[in-house]
Amino acid sequence: MSTTETQKKVRWCWRRDLAAFRGLSDRERTGFLLVLEWFENFRLRHELAAGREAARSFWRDEVLGKGRQRETWQLEQWQDAIKWYLAWLNACAEDGGDHRSLPERVRAAVNSAGSRRGLALETKKCYRSWAARYAGFAGDEREIMREETATRFLTSVVDDEDCAYSTQKQALNALAFFFKQVLGKEEPVFNVKLKKTGARVPVVLSQGETQRLFGALENPAPEPDTGQTEGTSALMAKKHNARYGLVARLQYGAGLRLSEVVRLRVKDIDLDRGTVTVRLGKGDKDRMTVLPKRLCGELAEQIERARALWEQDQRDGVAGVYIPGALARKFRKAADSFEWFWIFPAKQLSVDPESGIRRRHHLHGKVYNEAIKRAAQTARIEKRVTSHALRHSFATHLLEAGTDLRTIQEILGHEDITTTEIYLHVATGVHGLGVVSPLDCMAA
Repeated sequence: MSTTETQKKVRWCWRRDLAAFRGLSDRERTGFLLVLEWFENFRLRHELAAGREAARSFWRDEVLGKGRQRETWQLEQWQDAIKWYLAWLNACAEDGGDHRSLPERVRAAVNSAGSRRGLALETKKCYRSWAARYAGFAGDEREIMREETATRFLTSVVDDEDCAYSTQKQALNALAFFFKQVLGKEEPVFNVKLKKTGARVPVVLSQGETQRLFGALENPAPEPDTGQTEGTSALMAKKHNARYGLVARLQYGAGLRLSEVVRLRVKDIDLDRGTVTVRLGKGDKDRMTVLPKRLCGELAEQIERARALWEQDQRDGVAGVYIPGALARKFRKAADSFEWFWIFPAKQLSVDPESGIRRRHHLHGKVYNEAIKRAAQTARIEKRVTSHALRHSFATHLLEAGTDLRTIQEILGHEDITTTEIYLHVATGVHGLGVVSPLDCMAA
């Protein structure tokens, strides 16, 4: 055996070892297998490292979460299964083995290659997710390196999953990246034909619905009874959600994407000129959009609140905010300067997933998006409302007010005007469809 082979870690597999374990009956082994597959799927879905922390999260969120009622025998069996798994991990570590499954190893390799290539965090998440799915599909280290296997996987995505054309392209690009940057194949060929899907009409709110949504964000419905008085509960809910109102009105008023509005920095808002500069937007492009005049006063107050938080972080010695890639090397003091601080900073410090540094992040997009959904329910808007509906509504209302399509394209940052033309299908009035129903033309 060569030196390379002896230095290579032995691959451990908990499924194989569970099948060979003699301390369980067949019935117990089946129960252990079911709960551990459930745990592994949870862990991989949330990209958690194998260990006690992942087990705690699983037990809290999946086993006991949302008031689920479990039988005593279930909890005991599941607990024994998790204990067996943790003991297996310890044995693996003592032996110097590698417990990671093939999807985990592939995901780590893609993430490392993406970091070397300077890919954005969201792009790396997308690529490693698809690569991990592909590894699970292939199921074997030899099989995963074959272009024919990748072709079969992509064909199943196109033919069986009925997903959008953009999703199909994501899968194709992710596998192309994996074969080129991880496996070292210069020009991989996948004999798959992507399936075009029809254009989908975006969800657009009327101006009245938009105002009701803002009102629900500023004055949210009180939470269910928690032992507090109604006035106290409503006051706390209003205080907790009021900041989302400003974020939503800015997103609508400037036509921003979700990621763009939460990542705004102090230097990106020009109150005097009435502009918002979007840095590193979709396609790694910068652009400028309009700042609603009616928000200037509120944004000035928000900037001062952000300043107070920044000053507190400076006194506490907190690491500066995240600065992307080459900018962090070019402007070494930018992370600690106020102009690079977030307009909408998070309330709590968190660990940067890229560097492992504990610092102040911006408002989490998922938290804000959930607040939008709750507000839509409170406002009784019977549509599938997400934060992106505010951007769609911005473009549609501009078109209905007479703004030309080319200008809207520039403001939204669309590379192709055909992307902007979709709003022609949802706009109403003279500048939209411009059609009056024949039923409305009939005499009473």
